[in-house]
Amino acid sequence: MTDQTPAPAVYAGPDRVLSGVQPSGALHLGNYLGALVKFARLQHEVETFIFVADLHAITVWQEPAQLAAQTREIAAAYLASGLDPQKAAIFPQSAVREHAELAWIFNCVARLGWLDRMTQFKEKSGKHKERSSVGLYTYPVLQAADILIYRATKVPVGDDQKQHLELTRDIAAKFNHDFDSPGFFPLPEPLTQGPGARVMSLRDGQAKMSKSDPSDLSRINLTDDADAIAAKIRKARTDPEPLPDSLEALAARPEADNLMGIFAALSGETKAEVLARYAGQGFGAFKPALADLAVSALSPVSAAMRSYLADPAEIDRILMAGAERVRAVAEVTLKDVRAKVGFIGG
Repeated sequence: MTDQTPAPAVYAGPDRVLSGVQPSGALHLGNYLGALVKFARLQHEVETFIFVADLHAITVWQEPAQLAAQTREIAAAYLASGLDPQKAAIFPQSAVREHAELAWIFNCVARLGWLDRMTQFKEKSGKHKERSSVGLYTYPVLQAADILIYRATKVPVGDDQKQHLELTRDIAAKFNHDFDSPGFFPLPEPLTQGPGARVMSLRDGQAKMSKSDPSDLSRINLTDDADAIAAKIRKARTDPEPLPDSLEALAARPEADNLMGIFAALSGETKAEVLARYAGQGFGAFKPALADLAVSALSPVSAAMRSYLADPAEIDRILMAGAERVRAVAEVTLKDVRAKVGFIGG
């Protein structure tokens, strides 16, 4: 806990998973393995709400037409990766206004010192934080509202989001305490993402694969066709040594370790199993096998995305249906919150 506020009683509501992706660039293999395939699996295990984080996207400037197009592209990627809108609710964050209203209330619950300790703001704002938007600074509070407006109990997070989830827990606990509402908001738990969650750049095995990397060769985009996927694997940076025979030796070679991890995640094997098959062989043998596997796994996703994107009206229909579905949950939470805070009316 950030302060001395006592923990609330245990939340007694249903388990619910919530997560989202910002529409601020093309999705890539790292997003697919680290998030999308896991979303598709979770929808069969627990109630799952997946959103496009367009409110978060505008914390930095976005070209409006491009923002709308990228929102649809994220939704198409969700659908192409196996999310079923009959099972998982898929929606744009901005279509559910309760996110923004709860975020304002949480701005008045969270403490300035808590936000001052958020490392991501320091990284994103750089040396000129006074030029950053207020929204970028309070981004983690909106993230808390995203989660708690649905009283989500589980959140898939990577290492870079663990601090934000801890802040969400702190805000939930403080709200519960301040408004004498033990157990009203759950303290959401992180869902560890497992193998394949952290895919590194194809040009630098020590840097995370990123849609903001200026080199398109650093990532495999979900919209890449088979030729582009194979070419990028073929050009991926490696070292001149054959593949080792132990995971310990592999870990000391980041580019080799990354490619081995990608192979394992796409094939459903462990790195040890893949390594046992290719130990002692050079990249001249391993890369073609990885390229074939990647093309086989990703080409259907790319084709499905192109099919969805050819019908933007259908994407919009799915998104609005999802928003209507989750709004029914959000409205109940916000109505209770407004009453607890002391607001009069709806």
